[in-house]
Amino acid sequence: MSRKAYMAPEYALQSPVGARLSGHPWRRFAVLGDSVVEQPGGFADLLRDELAAARPDLEYRNLGVRNLRAAEVRDVQLAAALAFRPDLALVVCGANDAMRPGYEARADAVDAALAAIVRPLQQAGALVLTVSVFVMREYPHMPPWLGAGFARRMACLAGRTNALAAALGTVHVDLSEHPAIARGEALTGDDGLHGNEHSHMIAAAALIDRLSAQF
Repeated sequence: MSRKAYMAPEYALQSPVGARLSGHPWRRFAVLGDSVVEQPGGFADLLRDELAAARPDLEYRNLGVRNLRAAEVRDVQLAAALAFRPDLALVVCGANDAMRPGYEARADAVDAALAAIVRPLQQAGALVLTVSVFVMREYPHMPPWLGAGFARRMACLAGRTNALAAALGTVHVDLSEHPAIARGEALTGDDGLHGNEHSHMIAAAALIDRLSAQF
């Protein structure tokens, strides 16, 4: 899948809860990653709510922990996720690698760590979702040592994640150039780094849209 092959829809969550995923087959949903998915009420939880509304017996485990790099997500969360026996898994990580200067020189290792998370989940029978997160035009609230080149590094991460998702055959959503960014609707929250509530709603809607085509 090329970077432009799928662009997330521009709507937020508008349908009645569970309507778009009515009749879905998934019973065990695991989430692996960093603070992007750890956030309570964020898009991982919103997706859980939609899945559970359509199938109340859904079991959910969110293993996300803030500040982890991709290799740490693999080392800390993968075994627990596999033990949970998910048939659906969401994997979002790499931003903590891309935050820091020099990411481009480490990018192959980050890709390898992400692949080492995705492949075992697929081999265990899970449908794996991946996401390239919003890339803001600028991050004015970031400290200077992170702010310089941060958007460029995040865009690099997005492009590489898109390519890796295509190679691995994940169900992938690219939010990195979503039109809501240019319109000022997909914004960072109070910390100047993570998405605001509306951003999470857009991301959840995009994942629901992609999942609705899988069954």
